[in-house]
Amino acid sequence: MEHIALIGIGLIAAFIGTLAGSGGLIGMPSMLLLGIPVHTAIASAKFSNIFSSFSSFFVLLKRKHISFKSAIKTAPFALGGGVCGGLLANSISDKTMTIAAIILLSFAFILTFVKKPQQQEITSAETETDIYPYLFGISVYDGMFGPGQATLLMYTYLHKGLSYIKAMAYTRFQTFISCFGALFSYIAGGAFDLSIALYLSTGSIIGAQLAVRMADRVSVRYLKRLLHLITILLIIQLIFRALT
Repeated sequence: MEHIALIGIGLIAAFIGTLAGSGGLIGMPSMLLLGIPVHTAIASAKFSNIFSSFSSFFVLLKRKHISFKSAIKTAPFALGGGVCGGLLANSISDKTMTIAAIILLSFAFILTFVKKPQQQEITSAETETDIYPYLFGISVYDGMFGPGQATLLMYTYLHKGLSYIKAMAYTRFQTFISCFGALFSYIAGGAFDLSIALYLSTGSIIGAQLAVRMADRVSVRYLKRLLHLITILLIIQLIFRALT
């Protein structure tokens, strides 16, 4: 029964996340409410995100929205941040990490209401060196937890003047690298459960494909409202569970 629930969680999170963003706000708390240990839930999300982020980056790379040469410059910061975040999470107890999860989920939820910076017409795909510390810090957060990480990266790149599509391409690439690095930290810490990760990934793939095919028929505005409602309910349940 848990496996069916995991497929459903992956499907719903990927469907809403693909169309409206912030799917991790549904996936992470839902796994915790299933009783999955927080470190295992995060590791499973990292595993799933490796495939989804690389596939979308590859499409943007093929369409020449970004060059691999410019993207690879961010890899050391994304990889180092992801590994550090995973190691940091492994050093924290499940109970403490669950409390941290509630706080971080609430922070990520608030981010969904923040208006994105206006897109610029600058077309240069080269990132400036002063952005690297921000990329490392966001990757640490991604390795340690994750939900809201893509939003933070998008804000960072858009504030630097990159076009929306280039910001998305960089974000997808960095997510792939940081999740890859973090996953090894969770595997080394014994928190990775392949069966959970595979079922979650199966649902995510199905959800993403459904979203692509239904994109023209679904109102993103209503999906965002649904995302907010579900997230509030999930966070309330997690708080209640932590206090009892």
